Amino acid sequence: MRERGRACHKGRDQHPSGEARMTTKTNSGRFFEDFAIGEVIRHATPRTVTAGDASLYAALYGTRFAVQSSDVFAKALGYRHAPVDDLLVFHIVFGKTVPDVSLNAVANLGYAAARFLAPVYPGDTLRAVSEVIGLKENSNRRTGVVYVRSTGFNQDGVEVLDYVRWVMVHKRDPEAVIAEEHVPTLPRVVATDALGDACPALDPAAYDDVLAGSLDRWDDYEVGEQIDHVDGMTVEEAEHMLATRLYQNTAKVHFDQLAQASSRFGRRLIYGGHVISLARALSFNGLANAFHVAAINGGRHVAPLFAGDTVYAWSEILDKQPLPGRDDVGGLRVRMVATKNKPCRDFPLKDGEEYDPAVILDLDLWVLAPR
Repeated sequence: MRERGRACHKGRDQHPSGEARMTTKTNSGRFFEDFAIGEVIRHATPRTVTAGDASLYAALYGTRFAVQSSDVFAKALGYRHAPVDDLLVFHIVFGKTVPDVSLNAVANLGYAAARFLAPVYPGDTLRAVSEVIGLKENSNRRTGVVYVRSTGFNQDGVEVLDYVRWVMVHKRDPEAVIAEEHVPTLPRVVATDALGDACPALDPAAYDDVLAGSLDRWDDYEVGEQIDHVDGMTVEEAEHMLATRLYQNTAKVHFDQLAQASSRFGRRLIYGGHVISLARALSFNGLANAFHVAAINGGRHVAPLFAGDTVYAWSEILDKQPLPGRDDVGGLRVRMVATKNKPCRDFPLKDGEEYDPAVILDLDLWVLAPR
């Protein structure tokens, strides 16, 4: 496998003589034809996670899960202290990959086989590495889909997160020929034997349901049960811009309104991870004891979200499984769907082969709840 750092592309600077000359000091991002299957990319800018990051995350999404909110609550269960939110870890690792993978993206399309492998605490430093595992040029020859497997590590080299995503990326030259194309085969569901890696053995007797916000534990949920999370949250322009900067996500579709004014939508897209975190925070009302996202089996961003839209969420329990060798927590496989500007009382799944136009997110994930 080839390993490389960030690709740089030529810009212009000024020679002392007054003549313009080419420079390779700036990074204009990779285009579809710049990727090669098997390429390994070490991403720049390790990031130390702080308590401030956790507070800003709570301010952006209103997350209320007790394990991530209270040192006292978390320590009573067996954590060193309150871990940072699982999706905050995802955002930080994801953000590391953007300058090298999706700076010139049209849109992030989907995720699969994401595993949260170790708890992350304030003070830990995260870095990321990605491998290109697939490429597929679109029929218009102006764009293509890039598949990458990205892994986040802490300061001790411990893997904390591993996931696959695919993203549509512009081509620099529509006539450029792609040397090799391949669409990877991905598992539909993460195996249950990998779900407990980031969750220490807990003392269920020390888990205070009242302080956690719900009396419903793993045993109280049934396969096929549908949960309307009731609440809605309107997205403000300042919030999604703060979020992308917080995660050092530099994708042009989120930042540059001048560039996006001539795009298909004429305005900046809200980062897809922002939608996931909003839906996850809203799911507290109905899944308050599902305190840990253990895996993301798959998912897609069905439609774009823009500032001023209001997000709603609902969940369906697809499966429930005990974890091998553990009687303290169990896994709930949840289909989490988010809509914009439409409350979810009607549970908007696919109507035939089409989604309700209000659906913006369809995500399949494993969460853990105390037994």
